[in-house]
Amino acid sequence: MTTVEEELIALSNEWDLAMVRNDADAIGRYMADDWTIVGPEGSMIDKATFLGLVKSGTLTHDVMESDDFSIRDYGSTAVMLARAVSGGKYQGQAFREVEQTSNVFVKQQGQWKCVLTHLSRLRSPP
Repeated sequence: MTTVEEELIALSNEWDLAMVRNDADAIGRYMADDWTIVGPEGSMIDKATFLGLVKSGTLTHDVMESDDFSIRDYGSTAVMLARAVSGGKYQGQAFREVEQTSNVFVKQQGQWKCVLTHLSRLRSPP
């Protein structure tokens, strides 16, 4: 049997791959319906808006890699901290970010779903 930490790291790696494939349906499977992302500047976007940006091609990723995980298990809730590199295009403009990510997961119907993602920029990439 796998530990919560192993489950969530595997889930995070799968989610990263879905992001690089720009597969909105696959990306959405890792998010709860009420998922929200808070960007480095404090902007907030809900699941439907985020997935709409991916489906329309307004937001694409060519890299999404997470590592240096720290996970706290609270039973049916878990908090995951990780370092992430994300890059691609938003509205035709290239971006590349190195971020500290905070994700809150809840167990819904036996599956972990992310309910909140918060991003903090760590440094400007070269």
